[in-house]
Amino acid sequence: MTLAQLHYTSAPPGPDGSGFRFTAVSAGVPQGLLREAEQLIGYEPPRDCPARPDAEQLKGFPKAFSFSELSDGGRLLSRSVYIGADYSGRWGNFHAHAVHLPSGTRLPDGVLPITAWESPRWADTTPPDGRPVPLDRIEPSGLLRKDALVAFAVSRAGWLAPFFADLRAVAADPGAGQIVVVEHDSADVAQWIALACAVLPREQAHRLTFTTYTRRPQQARQQLVGALPSSESVAHDHRYRVHDCTGQQQPSGPVTDTWAEVCARIWRSGRPDLFRNAPEDIGQLAATALIAGVGLRPDALAAAARWATEHAGGLPDETLTALVAGLCAGPPVGEPSADSAGSAWSSPTTWGSAHDEPASLPVPEPADDEQAALGALLARLDGQVPAVVSAPLAARVLASAVLGKGPVPMLRAGSLTPRAHDDLARDLAPALRAGLADPAESPAGRPLALLRVADLLDIDCQDQLPDLAGRLARELVSDTSGDPTGTPEPDAGRSRSRDLRAPGQPGRHQYTEPVAAPPAPGQPAPEDRRRDARPAVGCPPAVLDAVHAHPGLRVALFGSLNALAAAEPTAVARALAGSGLPVGLQPGFSHLRMCVTPVGARDRLGQFHEVLRVAGVSSLAEPSVLRTALRLTWSGELPTGLEASLLLNELGSDTHRAAGTRDLLIEAALTAPPDDPDVPALAVDLLRCFHTELPPAPHSALLLLEFAGLLGTEGESDEWVTRVLSHRARAGESASDPVVERAFRALAARLLEGQVPTTELYALARSGEPRLLAAYEKAGRSDRVGDRLRTSPAYVAARFSDWSQFPGTHPAWDETRNALLTRVLRPIVRALPAEDQTEVETVLGRAGQGRLDAYRAWNRPGALGRLAGRLSGRGRRADQAGMWPGDVEPPTEGGRR
Repeated sequence: MTLAQLHYTSAPPGPDGSGFRFTAVSAGVPQGLLREAEQLIGYEPPRDCPARPDAEQLKGFPKAFSFSELSDGGRLLSRSVYIGADYSGRWGNFHAHAVHLPSGTRLPDGVLPITAWESPRWADTTPPDGRPVPLDRIEPSGLLRKDALVAFAVSRAGWLAPFFADLRAVAADPGAGQIVVVEHDSADVAQWIALACAVLPREQAHRLTFTTYTRRPQQARQQLVGALPSSESVAHDHRYRVHDCTGQQQPSGPVTDTWAEVCARIWRSGRPDLFRNAPEDIGQLAATALIAGVGLRPDALAAAARWATEHAGGLPDETLTALVAGLCAGPPVGEPSADSAGSAWSSPTTWGSAHDEPASLPVPEPADDEQAALGALLARLDGQVPAVVSAPLAARVLASAVLGKGPVPMLRAGSLTPRAHDDLARDLAPALRAGLADPAESPAGRPLALLRVADLLDIDCQDQLPDLAGRLARELVSDTSGDPTGTPEPDAGRSRSRDLRAPGQPGRHQYTEPVAAPPAPGQPAPEDRRRDARPAVGCPPAVLDAVHAHPGLRVALFGSLNALAAAEPTAVARALAGSGLPVGLQPGFSHLRMCVTPVGARDRLGQFHEVLRVAGVSSLAEPSVLRTALRLTWSGELPTGLEASLLLNELGSDTHRAAGTRDLLIEAALTAPPDDPDVPALAVDLLRCFHTELPPAPHSALLLLEFAGLLGTEGESDEWVTRVLSHRARAGESASDPVVERAFRALAARLLEGQVPTTELYALARSGEPRLLAAYEKAGRSDRVGDRLRTSPAYVAARFSDWSQFPGTHPAWDETRNALLTRVLRPIVRALPAEDQTEVETVLGRAGQGRLDAYRAWNRPGALGRLAGRLSGRGRRADQAGMWPGDVEPPTEGGRR
C-alpha cells in the first residue's frame, strides 16, 4: 500500500503561485482534501522563541505531530516543523509533511499513528523534483521505547490517573470536550499520547486524534492537544480538560475512576505489557495487574475480586494463587501495615516498582465494597480449590472482618493453613476479646460471630462467656416488649396486685396486672391467656447455631435465662415459648424449661400440673419452681377460690411458704369477685394453714370472709352485725371492696331471712353504716324478697315488724326502713288477697296488739293513714326527690335513692 503524501511550505513563484502552498502532492489527491488539510497542518512558532533563530536554536522549536479526522471519514497524519526564513529571507516559514489515510484504513502493519513520531520517513523539505518519494510504510523512530515511557510515567506519576480518567471520558464520548496537555517540550506531549494509546483498547487508540503542539488550543480540532506554557491559555474554559505538567504542584485529591487509577499504577510499575489487548473490563485489567504483582487500591481490588468470582471456574490454580496473593498483599482492613508485618496473611503493599506512591494522591480508605467482594470470592473458592490456594484469602477476609468490624465469614476448619491459623490466633486475639465484650454491639449479632472465630482459632474466651450470655439473655427477653424485666403496663381499669416475693428476696416485688374474669374451675382458659397461645418472638438463627455448637456458651446462656425466668417468667415465656431453644441439650435449668416448653392442656389447673412436670424437679426439692409455674399459668390474673384451695391443699402450706406463694393465695382470696362461692372455704383453709404467721389486718380480712360463709349456717352463732363490723374495722385496707361487699351481702341476706333477733336488727339500725344499709335495702328490693312477700303472709308480718322498729335510732336507718316500707312492702300488701291480709294481721296480733294496730294504721288508705305513719316515725323527709326504678307509685318528697 502506497501512502498518499502532501508537502506544504512557503515556496518561490511557480505554476501554483508563490508563498505558502502545496509544493508536492501524490497523484490522485483531490483538491477538496487539500483545502481541508491546509487548515490542519499550519504552524505558529511559540511567542517566547527567538525571532531569528540560528540552526542550533531551530532544533529547540516544538514539532507539531498531528493525527486529525477529515470530513470524509479519512485521517491525516502530519508533521509540521519550523524552518526559519523562506526563499525570500522572510522569517516564519515552516514545512509540513503529511500522509492521507482513506476512511477505513490504517497505517501499514496496523501500527498506531503515535509510533510514527519522529520517524526517519518524515521530510523537513520539499522533494527537489516536486514529486513525493513513494512511501509504503513509516518506521518507528525508536524514541518511544518502553523504558523511556516508563521513566516518563514515573516522573509524571501525580498526573497519570487524572489524565487517564479524562482520556477515558473523551475517547468514549467525542462530545465530552478536549484534553489539553501543557509541557515544556512537544516530545513530552508525544510521550503522553503514547501512554494514552497504550492503555486504550486497540480500536479506540487507532481513532484517537491528537497534536503534539499548537499555539492556539482553542482552534485545535483534535481530541488530545499539546501546548507550551506560552500557548494561549484555556484553563478557564469548561470545554477543555487541562493538565499542566510544567509546575511543581501535582494534582491533589483522589481520582474516583478505578480504571484510570489501575492504568496509572500499571505504568508506574513498569508493566505496559499488561495493556496488550487491553481489556475493557476493569475487573479483568485489575486482576491481570494483581497477578503481575502490581499493588492496587481497594476499589480496584474489589473489581478484580468480582471478576475472579465470575471466572474462577476457568482459571488454573497457578493463576488463582497469584491472584489471591495480589488481593491479599496489603494489610487487612482496619490494621495498619506496620502492625501486621511478618504475619502470614499480611505484607507490605507491593507497588511493582522502586517508586513510592505520590503523597499528593491519597489512597481512599478500605471500603465495605472491597470486603464484600473478597468475601464473595472466598465463598466461591473455599472448599472448591486446594486450601493452599484459598487460605491466604480466607485469612485476609477473616482478619479484615475482625479488625475492620465487617461481616464475619463462615469458615471451615480446613480453610486455613496451620501457619495462617497460628498467626491469626496470635494477632486477632485482642480484637476478638474486645469484640466479645463490646457493649455497643448486639450480643446476638457480631459477638456470636466473633465467638465462632475464636473457636476456629482455638482462642480461649471462657472467662468472657458469662457476661456475653447475660447480655444475650437480656436482649432475647427484652425484644418482646422493650423491657428486660417483662413488666406489663398497668391496666387503666381495676387491677389486682400480687406479691410473689421469693424466699430471702429483700422487700416486696409488686406489679399490677389487669383483672380478667376467671373461667369456671376445670373449664378452658381464654385463648389469649393460654401460655402456649402467646405469639413467640423466637431465637435468631445465629443464637440457635451458637447454642448447638458451643457448650460453654450454652451453659452460660441457659443459666442467665434461667435466672430471668425465675424472676420474670411471663416475659421469658413471651419471648421464647415455641422458639426452638434446645433446652433438652443440657440438664437442669428448670425455670427456663417451664417457660420454653409449650403445654397442651386447656384448663388452667391442667396447665399448671403440666408446667410443673416440665420443670423436671419436684416442688418439694426446689420450691421456687412452684412460684414460676403459678405465674406462667395465671399470667396477668389470680386463681379462683376453688383453684387456690386446690393448690393449697394439694401442695401443702409448707411448700407454698418455701416458694413464697403464700401471699398469692391470700391475695386471690382478698381480691376475688364477691360472687365467687368458693372464697369463704379458701379463707378457712388459709386461716388454718397460716394462722400464726398472718399479719393482723389480712388475718381479720380472712376472718370476715370466713364469717360471711358461716352466716345462715349452724356456725353463725350470734352478734352477726357486731362481728362483721368489728372484723372489717380491724382489717383496715386489707378489707378490699370485694371482701366488704361479700360480707355485707351475706349479712343483709341473713337479716332478711324469717324471724331476725331483735338485737341484730337493733345493731343494724344503731350502726348507721351506709354501705351495710345500702346492701340491706338492695337485698330488700330483690326479686327473691319480693316473691316471698307475695306468697308468705308470715314473711310480710316479719318484715313489717323489722322495718317498723327502732324509729329515730339513726337517720340512715329511718331512711332505709321507710324506703322499704313505702316502696317495697306497701305495693305488695295492697295487692294481697283478703285471706292473706287476714293472715298477716293474725300473725301480727300474736306478736301484740300494738304491733297489729300499727300495721292497720300504716295500711289504712288516705290522710289518716299517712298521719298515723308520721306519728309512728314512718314519715318521709322533706328533701326526698326522684323515683326508684320499679316503684309502684312515685315517692313523696324525700324518697331515698
